[in-house]
Amino acid sequence: MLQPSPAFMVTARPRAVARWLFAVAGLIVAMVVVGGITRLTNSGLSITEWKPITGIIPPLNDAQWQAEFANYKRIPEYWTFNRDMTLAGFKAIFFWEYLHRVLARVIGMAFALPLIWFWARKAIPAGYKPRLVALLALGGLQGAIGWWMVASGLVERTDVSHIRLTVHLLTALFILAGIVWTALDLRALHRDRLSAPARLTVPGTAALVLLFVQLMFGALTAGLDAGYAFSSWPLMGDAWFPAGVPMMRPAIANAFDNPVVVQFIHRWFAFAAAAGLVWLAVRAIRAGALRAGWLVIALVLVQIGLGIATLLSGVQIDIAVSHQANAALLLIAATAAAHRLGSSVRSIRVS
Repeated sequence: MLQPSPAFMVTARPRAVARWLFAVAGLIVAMVVVGGITRLTNSGLSITEWKPITGIIPPLNDAQWQAEFANYKRIPEYWTFNRDMTLAGFKAIFFWEYLHRVLARVIGMAFALPLIWFWARKAIPAGYKPRLVALLALGGLQGAIGWWMVASGLVERTDVSHIRLTVHLLTALFILAGIVWTALDLRALHRDRLSAPARLTVPGTAALVLLFVQLMFGALTAGLDAGYAFSSWPLMGDAWFPAGVPMMRPAIANAFDNPVVVQFIHRWFAFAAAAGLVWLAVRAIRAGALRAGWLVIALVLVQIGLGIATLLSGVQIDIAVSHQANAALLLIAATAAAHRLGSSVRSIRVS
């Protein structure tokens, strides 16, 4: 039987690395929440420059605040919607975008610095360095995507591109799932030094793909303000699908650019995603992952309830943000269930 080398046994610290990754995942969930508030308060274009280093310092005096406000006054959003905005009003929207950007920097540092430390201490188990470096690179790319998104609303548009917003959110959630999966692999390695990384199974892959498609339409709904189109449920107004909706050409464009169609898809594809997640949960429960499986089922029910409440409330901010936060928690739970199922299948094959 293969045995780990003495050097591995002495220096590798999979549990410590896993705990660090879980902490970073928590920060990403907080980032998703702040990002949702930033979107819902129309704060995302309040900072019109990308300064990765010096941008962490906010305006410190009246002259600096006036300069930031003057930059905002140059973009279409101000001239179209906010020409009566005061400096106090600008400071209110500036706060959320500034917090969003600072938290992004905090997450970057919280990932990069411990990674360097663990690497120098030879605490990262064999085979995990490439994966951690890839996650770090994705985090750097996410920062660039964030600016790419903001830049879309600075010249001709009065808001950011809903497509770019969707890419931004899905990248963040993909990173979140990757970090959680890696942390679970490392936790399993701590418990059994011969444990191999889990593999995605068919139920796990299907459920996560369905969930990501639903998350994509959720992001499109947010980016198009499609949640405001109809505030009734289950009907959209007095019909399942309202009559007389102007349709785009080609037809496929409606699925991504037509607010009414996007809201309709987001409403009903939710149940396809829910079915896939419940299937995953049942399989995970049968494999012994009771906590993860039942948590997936509970969060699915909460998510559907929050989605309906978001519509009926006319996209009330606290409910809508809770809907987005619960989506991130559901992704974590689904990732854990898929990981447990992948670990069980792998163990059966090995034995």
